Amino acid sequence: MAKELTSRSENYSQWYNDLVIKADLAENSAVRGCMVIKPYGYAIWEKMQAELDRMFKETGHVNAYFPLFIPKSFFSREASHVEGFAKECAVVTHYRLKNSPDGKGVIVDPEARLEEELIVRPTSETIIWSTYKNWIHSYRDLPILCNQWANVVRWEMRTRLFLRTAEFLWQEGHTAHATQQEALDEARKMLDVYAEFAENFLAIPVIKGVKSANERFAGALETFCIEALMQDGKALQAGTSHFLGQNFAKAFDVTFVNEKNEQEYVWASSWGVSTRLMGALIMTHSDDNGLVLPPNIAPYQVIIVPIYKTPEQRIAIAQKVEEIIPKLKALNISVKFDNNDTKKPGWKFAEYELKGVPVRLALGSRDLENNTVEVARRDTLTKETVSIDGIENYIADLLREIQKTIYKKAVDYRSSVTREVNSYDEFKTEIEKGGFLLCHWDGTPETEELIKNETKATIRCIPLSGEKIPGKCMVTGKPSAGRVIIARAY
Repeated sequence: MAKELTSRSENYSQWYNDLVIKADLAENSAVRGCMVIKPYGYAIWEKMQAELDRMFKETGHVNAYFPLFIPKSFFSREASHVEGFAKECAVVTHYRLKNSPDGKGVIVDPEARLEEELIVRPTSETIIWSTYKNWIHSYRDLPILCNQWANVVRWEMRTRLFLRTAEFLWQEGHTAHATQQEALDEARKMLDVYAEFAENFLAIPVIKGVKSANERFAGALETFCIEALMQDGKALQAGTSHFLGQNFAKAFDVTFVNEKNEQEYVWASSWGVSTRLMGALIMTHSDDNGLVLPPNIAPYQVIIVPIYKTPEQRIAIAQKVEEIIPKLKALNISVKFDNNDTKKPGWKFAEYELKGVPVRLALGSRDLENNTVEVARRDTLTKETVSIDGIENYIADLLREIQKTIYKKAVDYRSSVTREVNSYDEFKTEIEKGGFLLCHWDGTPETEELIKNETKATIRCIPLSGEKIPGKCMVTGKPSAGRVIIARAY
């Protein structure tokens, strides 16, 4: 099956599409622009959900759910918000069907037009802040720290599985605060949560930064982001956190009585990551043989494949495996025993390599005699034979090592293609090679737009860490406060 994958060097885009399909992660649906997330792909998403949900709750957040439909009038209350999403909105205009007069199927009943059209949520700031107006009256009601796991719709004409679909899954946090500083601190805190999740759980190295005004979320005063780099040298925005100021509070007249007994508008943040992280996971780590999954995110971390010729050997191996599995599970290692006798071991090896299972154990009759097992690593494609005694501790250590190795490989790649560029002519040459380019920019939207139009590259972020050394803009020669990261992106 791995041989059916297009190689990355031949066609990276096709390699990605092939891998998503052949590894049983997702497929296109009958609804144009939408995807079906298959069980194996959804199992990975569930692990992401579980870890993020734990991290959110540890930082004091609670889950809630808000309507899928948003009255059209809500979008007109915050000018920049409606401008940012107007071209992506799906609109519900009627609420009933009826049989077609010609007897061929059904038609929309023209008598069932809604008094006000409903927008299928592209994001939930408007419906949530209309709700918060009923919840918030005094400083004692604050802060509100809500998160929602949901689906959203942003109409897309050109789609790619996980990376850009008309409907996708995500979480969106929406918080309300009594002070500007609290809301800013919340936005920065959640950015740190996302970065920790990406690096420690997904093994994806990210750069924390702030977006330029052109790239800012519609309706935000500041957008913070984590930027990742894929193996083809393109950037991918892996998560965003927004300081919304009082924009939505003013739009929906959400005020509270502060400790001085004065009326004041509430301060806000919002933040989210989506199933786009599935695409990031694939493109950061995987190879021409298939998926490479960090152990922390793998649906099962260990697969055990028996190798036998006779029914007696099969039974004996199964008995030994039944001794091994509880020991692995006791260390919270997820394991699957593939005892399916309709597939040969070689087929199973290829299948689990394609699906990125971190560790494969192969156990045959000779292994039983020697009290050994063959251990294969997915990240390095290396194998060794080890004793079954203490195998659970060996595997636990190995999984930790694999997690670190996968992360280091991604960091090393990013470092190898990150470089400083000082002139626009040099930039035009270097951008064709991909990677993160550290450049001086004069801070104007006009220069940013010119770079985008001429090179198809965008300012990914203004890094939050590192020394800010002033210089001159590579395009205009005007003063620059410090280097920004520019790349072509998904």
